[in-house]
Amino acid sequence: MYELERITARRSELDALAEELGKRLQEVQAEREELVIAERVLHRLAERGRAEAEAAVAQAPVKVQVAGRAVLLIPHRGDSPDEMALPGDYRRILAIVRAADGPVQVRTVGQELGLEVEVRGKLEPLRAKLTKLADRGWLHKRPDGKFTARS
Repeated sequence: MYELERITARRSELDALAEELGKRLQEVQAEREELVIAERVLHRLAERGRAEAEAAVAQAPVKVQVAGRAVLLIPHRGDSPDEMALPGDYRRILAIVRAADGPVQVRTVGQELGLEVEVRGKLEPLRAKLTKLADRGWLHKRPDGKFTARS
């Protein structure tokens, strides 16, 4: 009889343990399902971030090496001009020229940008940028050296 009591007690212990393990298994499965969902969300966010980064790289100005120095390439103005392809300082220059009532001198653009216009050497890099924008079709350089925006 003692053996029968031991067997019954052990079976009772195992039943309780099985019930406890069943509850734990349900908890583990629920948490695992949540982790699968979180993993999917993170993959989607990573893909979206990657796509945004690729789009930003595609719109960012291209840097190339010229004579060992990194320089920005200013794209030619196409049929559908996208100013976002220009570096920030070139976009500011373009906005200043567009906001002007008429043709502008380099000195005027320099004043708007806050440059020391009294010093000729400070205006030459700006003149080069304006000329580069004109060469690429973003601006029009008149024979008198003034610049106007293209329509």
